[in-house]
Amino acid sequence: MKGKIYPLLLVPSLIVLVIFFLFPLLIMFYYSFLQRGVYGGFEPIENLKEYIISFRWLKNYARAFDELYIPIYIRSLYIATLTTLICLFLGFPVAYYIAFFVKPERKILYLFFIIVPLWTSFLIRTYAWILILRDEGLLNLFLMKIGLIEKPLPLLYNEFSVLLGLVYGELPFMILPIYASLEKIDITLIEASKDLGADEISTLKRVILPLTLPGIIVGVVIVFIPTLGSFIVSDLLGGAKSMLIGNLIQNQFMIARDKPFGSALAFLLSAFVMALLYIYRKISGGKIEVV
Repeated sequence: MKGKIYPLLLVPSLIVLVIFFLFPLLIMFYYSFLQRGVYGGFEPIENLKEYIISFRWLKNYARAFDELYIPIYIRSLYIATLTTLICLFLGFPVAYYIAFFVKPERKILYLFFIIVPLWTSFLIRTYAWILILRDEGLLNLFLMKIGLIEKPLPLLYNEFSVLLGLVYGELPFMILPIYASLEKIDITLIEASKDLGADEISTLKRVILPLTLPGIIVGVVIVFIPTLGSFIVSDLLGGAKSMLIGNLIQNQFMIARDKPFGSALAFLLSAFVMALLYIYRKISGGKIEVV
Protein backbone atom coordinates (compact mmCIF):
# COMPACT_ATOMS: atom_id res chain seq x y z
CA MET A 1 0.00 0.00 0.00
CA LYS A 2 2.78 2.38 0.93
CA GLY A 3 4.67 1.57 -2.28
CA LYS A 4 1.69 2.77 -4.30
CA ILE A 5 0.93 5.93 -2.32
CA TYR A 6 4.35 7.56 -1.93
CA PRO A 7 5.35 7.53 -5.64
CA LEU A 8 2.06 9.25 -6.46
CA LEU A 9 2.90 12.03 -4.00
CA LEU A 10 6.06 12.73 -5.98
CA VAL A 11 4.22 13.24 -9.27
CA PRO A 12 3.32 16.95 -8.78
CA SER A 13 6.91 17.78 -7.84
CA LEU A 14 8.26 15.84 -10.81
CA ILE A 15 5.89 17.65 -13.17
CA VAL A 16 7.03 21.04 -11.86
CA LEU A 17 10.71 20.05 -12.17
CA VAL A 18 10.28 18.77 -15.72
CA ILE A 19 8.29 21.78 -16.96
CA PHE A 20 10.11 24.59 -15.19
CA PHE A 21 13.62 23.15 -14.82
CA LEU A 22 14.46 20.22 -17.09
CA PHE A 23 12.65 21.43 -20.21
CA PRO A 24 14.17 24.96 -20.18
CA LEU A 25 17.56 23.38 -19.46
CA LEU A 26 17.26 21.16 -22.52
CA ILE A 27 16.33 24.18 -24.65
CA MET A 28 19.42 26.06 -23.48
CA PHE A 29 21.54 22.96 -24.07
CA TYR A 30 20.32 22.90 -27.68
CA TYR A 31 20.93 26.63 -28.08
CA SER A 32 24.55 26.26 -26.90
CA PHE A 33 25.44 24.32 -30.07
CA LEU A 34 23.99 26.91 -32.46
CA GLN A 35 25.56 30.11 -33.80
CA ARG A 36 24.40 33.69 -33.42
CA GLY A 37 22.78 35.26 -36.47
CA VAL A 38 23.91 38.55 -37.96
CA TYR A 39 21.08 40.49 -36.30
CA GLY A 40 20.73 38.25 -33.27
CA GLY A 41 18.69 35.09 -33.18
CA PHE A 42 20.25 31.99 -34.68
CA GLU A 43 22.20 31.30 -37.83
CA PRO A 44 20.39 28.66 -39.92
CA ILE A 45 22.15 25.32 -40.38
CA GLU A 46 22.11 24.62 -44.12
CA ASN A 47 24.22 21.46 -44.08
CA LEU A 48 23.93 19.51 -40.82
CA LYS A 49 26.61 16.97 -41.75
CA GLU A 50 29.16 19.65 -42.59
CA TYR A 51 28.19 21.57 -39.45
CA ILE A 52 28.95 18.54 -37.30
CA ILE A 53 32.15 17.48 -39.06
CA SER A 54 33.60 20.99 -38.92
CA PHE A 55 32.96 21.09 -35.13
CA ARG A 56 31.21 24.45 -35.46
CA TRP A 57 28.76 23.18 -32.88
CA LEU A 58 31.57 23.41 -30.29
CA LYS A 59 32.54 26.95 -31.26
CA ASN A 60 30.73 28.57 -28.32
CA TYR A 61 32.38 26.26 -25.80
CA ALA A 62 35.82 26.90 -27.31
CA ARG A 63 35.16 30.65 -27.24
CA ALA A 64 34.32 30.45 -23.52
CA PHE A 65 37.99 29.64 -22.81
CA ASP A 66 39.28 32.72 -24.62
CA GLU A 67 41.85 34.62 -22.54
CA LEU A 68 39.49 37.61 -22.56
CA TYR A 69 37.12 35.82 -20.15
CA ILE A 70 39.65 34.09 -17.86
CA PRO A 71 40.03 37.13 -15.53
CA ILE A 72 36.24 37.19 -15.11
CA TYR A 73 36.21 33.53 -14.07
CA ILE A 74 39.06 34.06 -11.62
CA ARG A 75 37.38 37.14 -10.14
CA SER A 76 34.10 35.23 -9.78
CA LEU A 77 35.81 32.36 -7.92
CA TYR A 78 37.70 34.81 -5.72
CA ILE A 79 34.59 36.82 -4.80
CA ALA A 80 32.49 33.69 -4.21
CA THR A 81 35.15 32.07 -2.04
CA LEU A 82 35.80 35.24 -0.02
CA THR A 83 32.06 35.82 0.45
CA THR A 84 31.61 32.26 1.69
CA LEU A 85 34.51 32.52 4.15
CA ILE A 86 33.31 35.87 5.52
CA CYS A 87 29.76 34.52 5.92
CA LEU A 88 31.18 31.47 7.72
CA PHE A 89 33.30 33.50 10.15
CA LEU A 90 30.43 35.91 10.83
CA GLY A 91 27.63 33.36 10.79
CA PHE A 92 29.11 30.71 13.09
CA PRO A 93 29.47 32.99 16.16
CA VAL A 94 25.92 34.30 15.65
CA ALA A 95 24.49 30.79 15.34
CA TYR A 96 26.58 29.64 18.31
CA TYR A 97 25.35 32.51 20.48
CA ILE A 98 21.70 31.88 19.61
CA ALA A 99 22.00 28.13 20.17
CA PHE A 100 23.79 28.19 23.53
CA PHE A 101 23.43 31.60 25.15
CA VAL A 102 19.94 32.78 24.25
CA LYS A 103 17.02 31.69 26.41
CA PRO A 104 14.75 29.15 24.65
CA GLU A 105 11.75 31.49 24.67
CA ARG A 106 13.78 34.21 22.89
CA LYS A 107 15.43 32.08 20.20
CA ILE A 108 12.46 32.50 17.87
CA LEU A 109 12.78 36.27 18.18
CA TYR A 110 16.47 36.22 17.24
CA LEU A 111 15.81 33.93 14.27
CA PHE A 112 12.96 36.22 13.27
CA PHE A 113 15.39 39.17 13.09
CA ILE A 114 17.68 37.11 10.83
CA ILE A 115 14.86 36.11 8.50
CA VAL A 116 13.04 39.47 8.34
CA PRO A 117 15.33 41.00 5.64
CA LEU A 118 14.44 38.09 3.35
CA TRP A 119 10.84 39.33 3.32
CA THR A 120 11.94 42.34 1.28
CA SER A 121 12.93 42.10 -2.37
CA PHE A 122 16.66 41.49 -2.77
CA LEU A 123 16.72 44.10 -5.53
CA ILE A 124 15.27 46.76 -3.20
CA ARG A 125 17.78 45.87 -0.49
CA THR A 126 20.62 46.19 -3.00
CA TYR A 127 19.40 49.63 -4.08
CA ALA A 128 19.36 50.60 -0.39
CA TRP A 129 23.10 49.90 -0.24
CA ILE A 130 23.62 52.38 -3.08
CA LEU A 131 21.99 55.09 -0.95
CA ILE A 132 24.25 54.14 1.95
CA LEU A 133 27.58 53.77 0.12
CA ARG A 134 27.55 56.49 -2.56
CA ASP A 135 29.64 59.67 -2.16
CA GLU A 136 26.64 61.61 -0.85
CA GLY A 137 25.31 58.55 0.96
CA LEU A 138 24.42 58.09 4.60
CA LEU A 139 27.73 56.52 5.61
CA ASN A 140 30.00 59.15 4.06
CA LEU A 141 27.84 62.01 5.36
CA PHE A 142 27.92 60.51 8.86
CA LEU A 143 31.71 60.03 8.82
CA MET A 144 32.28 63.58 7.60
CA LYS A 145 29.87 65.00 10.15
CA ILE A 146 31.70 63.40 13.08
CA GLY A 147 35.05 64.50 11.64
CA LEU A 148 36.61 61.12 10.81
CA ILE A 149 37.06 62.00 7.12
CA GLU A 150 37.33 65.23 5.15
CA LYS A 151 36.12 63.95 1.78
CA PRO A 152 33.89 61.03 0.75
CA LEU A 153 35.43 57.58 0.68
CA PRO A 154 35.13 55.55 -2.58
CA LEU A 155 32.81 52.92 -1.13
CA LEU A 156 30.72 52.27 -4.22
CA TYR A 157 31.41 50.69 -7.63
CA ASN A 158 34.32 48.51 -6.56
CA GLU A 159 34.95 44.98 -5.26
CA PHE A 160 34.44 46.13 -1.67
CA SER A 161 30.84 47.14 -2.33
CA VAL A 162 30.19 43.93 -4.27
CA LEU A 163 31.58 41.85 -1.40
CA LEU A 164 29.57 43.81 1.15
CA GLY A 165 26.34 43.37 -0.81
CA LEU A 166 26.91 39.63 -1.31
CA VAL A 167 27.77 38.99 2.35
CA TYR A 168 24.71 40.96 3.44
CA GLY A 169 22.46 38.97 1.11
CA GLU A 170 23.86 35.50 1.81
CA LEU A 171 24.65 35.66 5.54
CA PRO A 172 21.23 34.37 6.71
CA PHE A 173 21.70 31.26 4.56
CA MET A 174 24.91 30.50 6.44
CA ILE A 175 23.54 31.18 9.91
CA LEU A 176 20.38 29.05 9.67
CA PRO A 177 21.89 25.63 8.73
CA ILE A 178 24.73 26.07 11.25
CA TYR A 179 22.19 26.95 13.95
CA ALA A 180 20.16 23.86 13.02
CA SER A 181 23.24 21.66 13.56
CA LEU A 182 24.22 23.38 16.81
CA GLU A 183 20.68 23.04 18.16
CA LYS A 184 20.89 19.24 17.72
CA ILE A 185 24.05 18.87 19.81
CA ASP A 186 23.48 17.06 23.09
CA ILE A 187 24.52 19.55 25.78
CA THR A 188 25.78 16.69 27.96
CA LEU A 189 28.61 16.07 25.46
CA ILE A 190 29.86 19.63 26.00
CA GLU A 191 29.53 19.26 29.77
CA ALA A 192 31.44 15.96 29.65
CA SER A 193 34.24 17.61 27.68
CA LYS A 194 34.58 20.34 30.29
CA ASP A 195 34.40 17.82 33.16
CA LEU A 196 37.33 15.95 31.58
CA GLY A 197 39.45 19.09 31.70
CA ALA A 198 39.01 20.53 28.20
CA ASP A 199 38.93 24.31 27.93
CA GLU A 200 36.53 26.30 25.73
CA ILE A 201 38.82 26.20 22.68
CA SER A 202 39.44 22.45 22.92
CA THR A 203 35.73 21.76 23.38
CA LEU A 204 34.92 23.90 20.36
CA LYS A 205 37.56 22.21 18.22
CA ARG A 206 37.06 18.59 19.27
CA VAL A 207 33.35 18.40 20.11
CA ILE A 208 31.29 21.26 18.69
CA LEU A 209 32.93 21.76 15.27
CA PRO A 210 32.87 18.04 14.28
CA LEU A 211 29.20 17.78 15.28
CA THR A 212 28.39 21.01 13.43
CA LEU A 213 30.25 20.04 10.25
CA PRO A 214 27.12 18.94 8.30
CA GLY A 215 25.50 22.35 8.89
CA ILE A 216 28.72 24.16 7.97
CA ILE A 217 28.98 22.24 4.71
CA VAL A 218 25.35 22.92 3.83
CA GLY A 219 25.85 26.61 4.59
CA VAL A 220 29.00 26.76 2.45
CA VAL A 221 27.23 25.07 -0.47
CA ILE A 222 24.10 27.25 -0.42
CA VAL A 223 26.20 30.42 -0.12
CA PHE A 224 28.99 29.61 -2.58
CA ILE A 225 26.84 28.36 -5.47
CA PRO A 226 24.41 31.33 -5.70
CA THR A 227 27.28 33.78 -5.17
CA LEU A 228 29.24 32.24 -8.04
CA GLY A 229 26.39 32.95 -10.47
CA SER A 230 25.26 36.24 -8.94
CA PHE A 231 24.85 39.26 -11.22
CA ILE A 232 22.46 41.72 -9.52
CA VAL A 233 24.86 42.83 -6.77
CA SER A 234 27.90 43.17 -9.05
CA ASP A 235 25.80 44.97 -11.66
CA LEU A 236 24.37 47.56 -9.26
CA LEU A 237 27.19 47.95 -6.73
CA GLY A 238 30.28 46.93 -8.67
CA GLY A 239 30.42 48.77 -11.96
CA ALA A 240 32.23 47.64 -15.12
CA LYS A 241 35.45 46.60 -13.35
CA SER A 242 33.66 44.14 -11.06
CA MET A 243 32.00 42.00 -13.72
CA LEU A 244 31.40 38.41 -12.65
CA ILE A 245 30.49 35.39 -14.72
CA GLY A 246 26.81 35.98 -13.92
CA ASN A 247 27.06 39.43 -15.51
CA LEU A 248 28.83 37.94 -18.52
CA ILE A 249 26.01 35.45 -19.05
CA GLN A 250 23.36 38.11 -18.53
CA ASN A 251 25.02 40.43 -21.06
CA GLN A 252 25.00 37.73 -23.72
CA PHE A 253 21.23 37.38 -23.45
CA MET A 254 20.22 40.99 -22.79
CA ILE A 255 22.82 43.14 -24.60
CA ALA A 256 24.88 41.14 -27.09
CA ARG A 257 21.83 39.09 -28.12
CA ASP A 258 24.07 36.03 -28.34
CA LYS A 259 21.90 33.32 -26.83
CA PRO A 260 24.11 30.43 -28.05
CA PHE A 261 27.23 31.76 -26.31
CA GLY A 262 25.27 32.71 -23.19
CA SER A 263 23.80 29.20 -23.07
CA ALA A 264 27.27 27.66 -23.40
CA LEU A 265 28.59 29.81 -20.54
CA ALA A 266 25.61 28.87 -18.38
CA PHE A 267 26.18 25.17 -19.00
CA LEU A 268 29.88 25.42 -18.24
CA LEU A 269 29.04 27.15 -14.96
CA SER A 270 26.48 24.44 -14.15
CA ALA A 271 29.02 21.73 -15.01
CA PHE A 272 31.60 23.33 -12.73
CA VAL A 273 29.14 23.46 -9.83
CA MET A 274 28.09 19.85 -10.41
CA ALA A 275 31.76 18.82 -10.46
CA LEU A 276 32.27 20.48 -7.07
CA LEU A 277 29.24 18.67 -5.65
CA TYR A 278 30.49 15.38 -7.11
CA ILE A 279 33.91 15.86 -5.49
CA TYR A 280 32.27 16.58 -2.15
CA ARG A 281 30.07 13.49 -2.55
CA LYS A 282 33.16 11.35 -3.11
CA ILE A 283 34.96 12.87 -0.13
CA SER A 284 31.93 12.39 2.11
CA GLY A 285 31.80 8.67 1.29
CA GLY A 286 29.17 8.59 -1.41
CA LYS A 287 26.41 10.51 0.32
CA ILE A 288 25.57 14.14 0.98
CA GLU A 289 24.44 14.77 4.52
CA VAL A 290 21.47 17.04 5.05
CA VAL A 291 20.98 19.08 8.22
